Amino acid sequence: MDEGVSALIDLALIEDVGTGDVTSEYFVPADRRARAVVIGKSIGVLAGTAVAAEVFQRLDEETEVEILLEDGVHIAPGAIVMEVRGAARSLLTAERTALNFLQRLSGVATKTAEFVEAVRGTDAVILDTRKTTPGWRLLQKAAVVAGGGQNHRMGLYDRAMVKDNHLVAEGGIEALQAAIRELKEEKPGVEVELEADKLEQVEAFLKLEGVDYILLDNMDNEMLAQAVAMRRKGDARFEASGGVSWETVRGIAETGVNFISVGALTHSADALDLSLEFLKE
Repeated sequence: MDEGVSALIDLALIEDVGTGDVTSEYFVPADRRARAVVIGKSIGVLAGTAVAAEVFQRLDEETEVEILLEDGVHIAPGAIVMEVRGAARSLLTAERTALNFLQRLSGVATKTAEFVEAVRGTDAVILDTRKTTPGWRLLQKAAVVAGGGQNHRMGLYDRAMVKDNHLVAEGGIEALQAAIRELKEEKPGVEVELEADKLEQVEAFLKLEGVDYILLDNMDNEMLAQAVAMRRKGDARFEASGGVSWETVRGIAETGVNFISVGALTHSADALDLSLEFLKE
């Protein structure tokens, strides 16, 4: 498991358990064994099953966990996601932290699946953004993939994304081309994306060498279609961004853009309704 995710689990358990689970310690016999299942209460898409399982075992390595439904599976109410067996105290103590991860990540996967379905039949790919919960980026981006979307850059290090604030300091199109060429020479694995909010910028950027993507920022559908019409085979691919909602994403996709980035996938997803239910032996 990724070191950052592992540390996040530890932090979450420390935050919740603190000096000890006083309820379980005083009201649940130490020798009581139990079996419980995580069960779906609503329609959605699963994500985060592995991290939820790790929570149970991190708190008590003797807890047995069986994942019955994998990430990316569409579930309905009553679906049994995983079964856990072990000391009742341990299961109860781990319950909320495990569900916090599972519910929130499944919410991201579910919202992603809704956007993916909305553009079905077009060539547009739904992307996430860096608008993630601090510390949760790897998990939330994995949840986007579980929902059928794709990941944009992971951070500032794996793609150069030149926005208007960066362009304020540059010295014209020649300086921009020189900077792209220098980056490609020194870091050949890093892609380059330029942000355009005017068609004149799109036209200029298409003439540059080494540009992998052009971000069409906050353009209406008519402008998006005009930008797409400028593109020739082999040119940079187009990404639409800015104010994308479930109601507008289909129209954006139909303009012919290659990608649509949606911040709401990670910053506005509702947690999926899941619960831990104990079974009678």
